[in-house]
Amino acid sequence: MQRTLVLVRHGQSEWNMKNLFTGWADPDLTEQGIKEAIRAGKQLAELGFKFDLAYTSELVRAHHTLELMLKELGQSGLDTKYDLALNERNYGDLIGLNKDDARKKWGEEQVHIWRRSYDTPPPGGESLKDTAERVLPYYENVIKPRVLEGGQILVSAHGNSLRALVMSLEGLSGEAIVGMEIATGVPIIYELDEKGGVVSKKVLD
Repeated sequence: MQRTLVLVRHGQSEWNMKNLFTGWADPDLTEQGIKEAIRAGKQLAELGFKFDLAYTSELVRAHHTLELMLKELGQSGLDTKYDLALNERNYGDLIGLNKDDARKKWGEEQVHIWRRSYDTPPPGGESLKDTAERVLPYYENVIKPRVLEGGQILVSAHGNSLRALVMSLEGLSGEAIVGMEIATGVPIIYELDEKGGVVSKKVLD
């Protein structure tokens, strides 16, 4: 039985390009981001993927990425579930700030702690631990059972919500996952066993 989970971080967004903290703000994709999403769709199509269901966040950059991928796959209109649980990490008071300006305001060390520690949130925002605490129950209760039924499931989400999923799937520590970069528009393909353990992983570089 096939149990395939494909994770894709949205293509480059307008705020990614401007080096701004994005979080729950809702910018769309750049031209580069559109190209990244189309390329991801083409790569998956070339491998013969036909998805049974898709999951995404409530943010437009993830929706747009998913729509572009599905168009390339000939699957526009695929049954898709939208949920706040898959949203990007909420950066609180940092949202909308240029990352360099934030370093000038709070200091290089403090901003590094907010960005790269597992359990220290920025003011008014979430740590990666907080993000994982909403992402992982959704995965365990909603997405994982659907994968284990057999088939191919696609998730279009964000750097930190996907970090939380990768951490769980690969059994990584919080300290290990914060240093992992997840590239925009690059599919990560997991084959799972009957209990949800990872049998294989492939990154479409």
